[in-house]
Amino acid sequence: MKFGISTFITDEGIRPGALGRALEERGFDSLLLAEHSHIPVSRESPYPGGGELPRVYYRTLDPFVALTAAAAETRDLLLFTGVALLVQRDVIHTAKEVASLDLLSGGRVAFGVGVGWNREEMRNHGTDPRTRGALIDEQIQALKAIWTQDEAEFHGKHVDFDPIWQWPKPVQRPHPPIYVGGESEAALTRLAKHADGWMPRSHTPPEEIKRVRAWLAEQGRTDVPFTVFGAGRSEEALAGYAEAGVERVTFLLGTRPESETLTKLDELAALAEGYR
Repeated sequence: MKFGISTFITDEGIRPGALGRALEERGFDSLLLAEHSHIPVSRESPYPGGGELPRVYYRTLDPFVALTAAAAETRDLLLFTGVALLVQRDVIHTAKEVASLDLLSGGRVAFGVGVGWNREEMRNHGTDPRTRGALIDEQIQALKAIWTQDEAEFHGKHVDFDPIWQWPKPVQRPHPPIYVGGESEAALTRLAKHADGWMPRSHTPPEEIKRVRAWLAEQGRTDVPFTVFGAGRSEEALAGYAEAGVERVTFLLGTRPESETLTKLDELAALAEGYR
């Protein structure tokens, strides 16, 4: 089982290049970065974690800019969005950003996507929260078309464009793996139909991991990798994920200055060592 780090890169913490170097030095295989373009002042949508929204949500850097900086300072680190809020993004621009990062990093991108929870944030982007699930399904299909076809077109209810040329194409073939975040029935259906990997969160027990794997196998999907987001530090839970065949777990790293971050990474690397 591999180990990665999930975090928010902000203007108040360690810079992405330094973090990427530190992860590789300590044997972590991946860096997963969250995304929020902004946080509406109204704060109508409650924070799913309960209580006040953490400060990092207001200050997170653009994930593709930050991952590019990390790519420039690393050789093997997997560059992961965890997750990109695809329903708030222009799909054509996003296709170019992902492909550009994959090219510049030598094929190290994994594209984690989700529908998000902040309805006001979605509306500010012109996204109707009621149809965000149908939208992301079409967006994923459109991305694949752009990445794999010289003259790509897509005609759906929510995404519609005539033939286009767009380069660069991704280094990875047929395209960077797309991971779906979330555990709902809709997310799992999306995983089975459109995605390459699953990104459940830490409250997902190993028993559910096994159930989903068996359910996917019934549909002919026997090769789907699972990355558990923010897996926590319970040795029992980590052992359960390993036994369930999880490819990777990520530890949630708080946003701190560089010196404090390096100390925390030493602790997490020691914990991961027993499962490698």
